[in-house]
Amino acid sequence: MRDAYGRVLRAAAVAAGGLLLAGCSSGGGGDEAKPSRGTPSASGTATTSPTARAFTLDPKKAPRNAADAKRLALAIVAGPDDWGPDFAKRTPFLSAPGSWPVLDANCEWEVGALPRSVLYSVTAYSEIPAAGGKGPLRVAATVTVHRTAADADWEMAETLEEALHCPDQQLRQGERITDLQSLGVPYGSDENLDTLMERGSYLADAFKGPQSYSWYQLRIGQVSVAAVVKGAPGRTRAESDDAQIRASATMQERAKNQLGAQS
Repeated sequence: MRDAYGRVLRAAAVAAGGLLLAGCSSGGGGDEAKPSRGTPSASGTATTSPTARAFTLDPKKAPRNAADAKRLALAIVAGPDDWGPDFAKRTPFLSAPGSWPVLDANCEWEVGALPRSVLYSVTAYSEIPAAGGKGPLRVAATVTVHRTAADADWEMAETLEEALHCPDQQLRQGERITDLQSLGVPYGSDENLDTLMERGSYLADAFKGPQSYSWYQLRIGQVSVAAVVKGAPGRTRAESDDAQIRASATMQERAKNQLGAQS
């Protein structure tokens, strides 16, 4: 499973042409959200790794059913306050239960059914409303609780493959992303942590010219969290990156607190 992820990761790294993950080293369904796909070690015992960022998973805290997974996901997912002081909830705020985004053969996103490998997934939508001549800075946070860490690994690999096969993607009517680049970064020998980043240009009928697009995803054991930002006129890349780092770091720490063993 790790070998498969590694092969896709290396291919994506080459295709990305040195895509930088600067600014995201501290962090870590719907129109913005795409699916994110993890249990403790196969032996059923807590696992540790020698990397600086390594932590220990507690097998007793691993969700076993959809109810456990829902509680966990809602405890982790980032709300407006987690992105920054100016963010507010969008309507609807949470994705429809049981929905799952699927990228079709035409590189268009559509709503599908939750796969069997996923116990629960939720996306929370927030934004800085348009004001002062600036467009709305729209963001989304997704938490997906998988049945196993192997399922989460495969989902990370699939996300990397999507950018390779579909560098231009239709998010919804009137919205698309182009020139998408994707790069995955495993945390050394730590089987509990992986990250990936996607960057591209966001095009919307409501805006003139391309805006920034950024997707950051982190896997912690059987849980994956993702934070996506779609730029808007008058909004800077630094503003987008800062919000994404804040939300990603918050969800990472929440996931560790929920799944980690007591030190």
